[in-house]
This record gives sequence, C-alpha cells and structure tokens, in this order.
Amino acid sequence: MNAGGALNRDEILRLCKQERVRFLRLQFADILGTSKSVEVPESQFGKALDGEILFDGSSIEGFTRIEESDMLLRPDAASFRLLPADDGKDRVGRVICDIALPDGSPFSGCPRTTLKRAAGAAQAKGFTPMLGTEAEFFLFERERDGTPTIRTHDRAAYFDLAPIDRGEACRRRIVDDLEAMGFEVEAAHHEVSPGQHEIDFKYDEAVATADKIATFKLVVRRVAVQYDLHATFMPKPLNGVNGSGMHTHQSLFQNGRNSFHDPKAELGLSQTALHYIGGLLAHAKGMCAVTNPLVNSYKRLVPGYEAPTNVVWSERNRSPLVRVPERRGSGTRVELRSPDPSCNPYLAFAVMIAAGLDGVASRTDPGPPINKNIFAMSQREKRRLRIDELPSDLREAVRQMKKDPLMRQTLGDHIYDHFVAAKQASWDEYSATVHPWELERYLARY
Repeated sequence: MNAGGALNRDEILRLCKQERVRFLRLQFADILGTSKSVEVPESQFGKALDGEILFDGSSIEGFTRIEESDMLLRPDAASFRLLPADDGKDRVGRVICDIALPDGSPFSGCPRTTLKRAAGAAQAKGFTPMLGTEAEFFLFERERDGTPTIRTHDRAAYFDLAPIDRGEACRRRIVDDLEAMGFEVEAAHHEVSPGQHEIDFKYDEAVATADKIATFKLVVRRVAVQYDLHATFMPKPLNGVNGSGMHTHQSLFQNGRNSFHDPKAELGLSQTALHYIGGLLAHAKGMCAVTNPLVNSYKRLVPGYEAPTNVVWSERNRSPLVRVPERRGSGTRVELRSPDPSCNPYLAFAVMIAAGLDGVASRTDPGPPINKNIFAMSQREKRRLRIDELPSDLREAVRQMKKDPLMRQTLGDHIYDHFVAAKQASWDEYSATVHPWELERYLARY
C-alpha cells in the first residue's frame, strides 16, 4: 500500500504504523540540486511531521554561514510516499521538505521555496503553470568494488527491444517502483545512444513535477544498483553519441482551461502562448547556466547530436530551442529542449516560468517559426534570419546570467550569489586542469 494522494499528519502516522515503517526520510535539495536527507526513527515521526527537526545548514552547499547554521525541515505532507520494500529490510517512508529558519520563517536559500514563489507569481496573474519532463539517463556497468565505469550494458538504439536492449528488465523495475510511489508513467523506452534510457510520467503543477524529478532520480539510481549497474544523469558521459536532455513541456492553465490553445488562431496557439515562447527565447541565454549547470552540459549542446544550440522556435522541427508539439486543445504546450537532467529542477522551473511570464507581461514577439532544419543552414542564412545561439560553455553562460536581471529577481540574492560563485569556481577549476585530450595532442609534439 502507498500514499496515492495527499495525506495529513495523522493519516501518515497511521499508515506508517500499519505498514510497519521503521524510518522516515526527510528529503530536501541544496542549491546545486543534490538531494539531501535526514532520517529519523519511528519515535520521532510526530516531531518530524510537525516540522521540528533541526539540521546543520552550514554543512550544505550554499545554505548558511557557520555562525547561523541551525535550519528547520518543514515537511510537505502531500509529498509523503513509502519507498518500495526491500526483502528483509525495514520499511522507509519519505517526505519532501522546505527549509525554514529557526523562527519558522522561510529560508531564502531553499530552492523549493523559490519555485513556490515563482508559481505563486503566476497564480497572482491568474495562471497555473503545468510542466512535464522527458528525463534521459545512462546505465553503465560497475566494477566489482562498485566503482562506476563508462562501459555500456548494451549496444541498442532508439526503441530497440531485448535482447539488444539489455536494460529492459532494469527499466521495467524502475517503472514498477515509480508506480508504487504514485507516478502515472506514460512511456518507457531505450533512447538513441547505447545504454541510454527515457521514462516519461504525466505532467503536473510546477512544484509537484519538480518533486517527482527528485523522486525519479532516487528510484532510478536505487534500482540500477540492484541490477549491478550505475545510473547517471550526467549530460554527456560518452564521446560521439547523443547526450541526455530533460526536455520540459510547459503550459499555463486558467480556470481549468489551457490558455495556450486558441482554435481560431492560425496555428491553434493563443497570444498568451506566443508571448510565453517569446519570453523563453528572450531569456534563453540568461537562464542557460541554471538549466544547463555543468561544464559537461555544454559538451551536449553542440550541433549534430539532436541538442538545440539555436535560439528560435518551431511548430514541429526538433532542431530549434523551443518546439510546439502538434497536439492541441488541453494538450497544447511548448517544449523547451535545452535543459539537461543535471539541473536543479526547482530552480530551472522557476526561471522558465519567470521567463515565460515576462514574455506574456511584455507581449514579447517570438518572431515567425523556423520550420527548416537549422543544423543544415549556413552561417550566412542564420545571420539573415537573425538566429542567435546559446552559450557555448559554462563561463559564457554565467556571463549571460549576470546580464539578465530577471535571474536575480527570480532566484533571490542568496541563491543567485551562491549559485554564480559555485559555477564560476567550477569553470576556474576546469580551465586550470590539464585534460587527457591535451596530453594526447601536445605531449609528444611540443
């Protein structure tokens, strides 16, 4: 049995007793998107669900200074789930938390609170943002001591079946565990690259979808280990093949109706949808460091591997940054194709929503859709069509982020400053490191 819907405090306690839950995991995310947790025994469940568990925030990336370290974990009862049972092991419950200061006030460095604020800004304008993702990942073999390798467990390609797709059993187990935790899984399949997979689940409101991504990553990694595999959401772990993206589908609902659909418009897209697209394009470069936060992210965002590099939109073409899938009516949506699964979903969704809403408020014109294959265009044709490009590396992405005031406004000073500092430090360390590529080409020649 699991919690398929939202439970209150007392219902959670009753369910935990009924299912003999021994531990409760209080899960949250740091600024860089890494999932953290504090686990409490059964005797502390009531205290934990009342938001009275303190932890040392000074030990968490980008949270607080040592002299102001105490933080409170405020659980969201709606996020409670039972982790799938492992034979012979104690049952474990999981609840996702917001971070608060000791006086109970919201902590400005909490990514989940930041997304709530962005979604709240949309609600204030009468909109409910709805998001769905396509998060890709790789499954690699492990050494006997558990060390991950980059040896793939198969040589399959897009939509291949077993026995070529040797990850099928692992993927099915992931789906089983996700469904046991309340997910509505829509599809699961092998992706383009060897060892690469995708599992899609139904769209939801912004915070709920971000929570699902955090849960999804937990389940994928957990099941992979049970199959003696290593799951990675690193954007580009292998040379010469497609990397992993996290295409994000977005729409705005108003009074239960999809505001992106207009059956009388030429493309079936409302002015709200077009202006939202305009906002995504206008802020694409500024939010790239958030949606693609690693040095490695920009090894994926290169021409030739189905990842977008051009800041344009299309009705159906998959080469631009923003695509509009053909479905209309309640399913009308726009798909931002640049994000990758290494991003912090709470922060990434926050800046996407803010960018789209800014486009709606400013009535930003996205320009005409580009339905030609942009990858096949010459530079001259791109210039003629005024096609801009995404940053080519993390350093440039951080520069563009600094140029876009909406990023600081959306993230708040605390998260913005710590995030920028962390990304700059990553780039500085990377640029000062001697890499195998350099040794292969220069050591014997010079």
